Amino acid sequence: MRRTTILSALISLFASVIVINNAVAQMVIPTPVEMSCKSNKKVSLTHIDERIDASSNLPDEGYTIEIKGSTAHLCSKTAQGMVWAKATLAQLKDANGEVPVVKIKDYPAFPIRGYMYDCGRNFRSVENLKKDLDLLSAYKLNVFHWHLTDNPAWRIECRAYPVLNAARYQQQTRTPGKFYTYKEIHEVIAYAKERGILVIPEIDIPSHSEYFWTIFGFQMEDPCGMKILDVLFEEFLTEISPEECPYIHLGSDEVRRKIDDAEGFVRHYEEILAKHNRKTVIWDPGITPSSKDAILQSVRAMEGRRANIMETVKYGKDDLSLLQKHPLIDASMGYLNHGSPINNVSRYFLRQLCGAERYDGHALGGILCLWNDVRLENEEQLFPINAVPISLLPYTERAWVGGKGSGVDFEALLPSPETEAHKALVAFEQKMIYHRDNLLRDWHVRWVANAHIPWLVTIPQPQGTPKEQMKWVPAYGGSLHLHALALANGVEPSEKMVAHLKTEIYSEEECEVRAFVSFETPSRSTRRSAGIGKQGEWETGGTILLNGEKVLPPVAWNHPGEYAYHFSAYRYRDIQDIPWTNEQLFWMREPAVLKLKKGWNTIEMEAPLHYKTPFWYVSFSPVEVGTDGRWSEVEGLKYRLPKIDN
Repeated sequence: MRRTTILSALISLFASVIVINNAVAQMVIPTPVEMSCKSNKKVSLTHIDERIDASSNLPDEGYTIEIKGSTAHLCSKTAQGMVWAKATLAQLKDANGEVPVVKIKDYPAFPIRGYMYDCGRNFRSVENLKKDLDLLSAYKLNVFHWHLTDNPAWRIECRAYPVLNAARYQQQTRTPGKFYTYKEIHEVIAYAKERGILVIPEIDIPSHSEYFWTIFGFQMEDPCGMKILDVLFEEFLTEISPEECPYIHLGSDEVRRKIDDAEGFVRHYEEILAKHNRKTVIWDPGITPSSKDAILQSVRAMEGRRANIMETVKYGKDDLSLLQKHPLIDASMGYLNHGSPINNVSRYFLRQLCGAERYDGHALGGILCLWNDVRLENEEQLFPINAVPISLLPYTERAWVGGKGSGVDFEALLPSPETEAHKALVAFEQKMIYHRDNLLRDWHVRWVANAHIPWLVTIPQPQGTPKEQMKWVPAYGGSLHLHALALANGVEPSEKMVAHLKTEIYSEEECEVRAFVSFETPSRSTRRSAGIGKQGEWETGGTILLNGEKVLPPVAWNHPGEYAYHFSAYRYRDIQDIPWTNEQLFWMREPAVLKLKKGWNTIEMEAPLHYKTPFWYVSFSPVEVGTDGRWSEVEGLKYRLPKIDN
């Protein structure tokens, strides 16, 4: 199989089942560029032959695998390519440790395929960072953007100014006194390198630095502040070599105070980085860098209406010139802590990074960001509440495979079933099921395949609009972004709106199943939310009917009516310091109970919106919940679009 487009790659792979006829070989994520099976047999390996050949005509991260007899022959141009060969070989092994007799040639479309985490806001232990790096490496993500400083704390050991590490000057609700020693930083960088991952540290200047003002009494851009910063950068860049970290991120975003010469401030630190043989990475929007070689990491139009950043910026009549002048890392697909995790899967899959098919000297790839602005009660909450493992799969597929794009206008809206894009998504969901149930089993992933669920939805209108006057349109998936649906149909979302939804489910027998149900998805960044529903009611006052009977929340709420913030609480520390509870997030709480009758069943939902938010999602999908709490698909159900009288 050869890579062609973002769509036909997966379709070709799954169409080749007749030829390959090997389920494990078909399930590799990300999809290899070329793969063939010599036979339908599987073999047990007794030997792995590894060969790194710098003279190979493979790309730097490329590799080949050929199974001959009981030997796996792995070849690459670089040590990093060998890491990816081993990652693919690990995925090829079935439950018995056997592998298919395959021949693979593979390499990535983009050189940067990354993940970012902000340890400044919520510290993460070295032990957990290593687990995270293992996961990234298993799926060929090759950059860890390590956001080391933010308002709560400077998390880097500081020998020149140890007061920066003093707990009393750090935000007391955010693990005060926790920081990484240089020994630990070296350890994480080395651990990442062994797994094919480059670490890009971020020292965020001049904003996101409340700790600095608290300690020194002046801002970073003050002449006295710059003298201190100069020492901090010299210390860090002397301790951490260019070989360990050739890129340093300077932040520069969200500067909400007047700085007389902001560009001169950033230029000064670009020059310090250059003196230490480092390349500069900087946020966009942010302070404009002076060097044309500075890399922009863009989050522009993050709640994007289009499936690539260039089209979104043009749609919003924004200026494209800056993005075109600098090497570009695309981070505009939205944060992991935004939106519905169910919808994020399809969004990441349908996206085109940097508006390009592959690296072209300008389009470097992307970094998927996890800020987690809200305080964590414990580190173990991080991945579940942000659905990290399952979201990485479509993202790494897109970053590795590249392609011409899905052709969809709104990435948050699934294309119709007859399109190649939808067929490719459904095929990819089958791969995700395999990974959820096997390679990601220990991560307790709470996701089920849902792209096949059809709906009729009324285009959102002001509350009070008679239903018979509303227009019904088809939509698909287990988490519908009603904000995007309104925009796609020429309606500007506002507060006090409503939408109605219908689907039909067929069951061969009377049975009881579970289903996740939700009428909004709170942002895990801004906390914007209608809060938990009143006792016995769903959030926002939404309703769901099964065959005309109300479906109620399955358990009593612990905090009915609480956690309602009809505004961005991003800068409200007291609100941001309240940890998430499971009942606020539909994928974390107990699923609802549905008592299906034999034959066709009708699901009807009414979804009111009481405040303006880009995170207006309605979510529904049956799930099988195992005795161990793991989710899987409910077998035997069928779906169809209902008929509407008007």
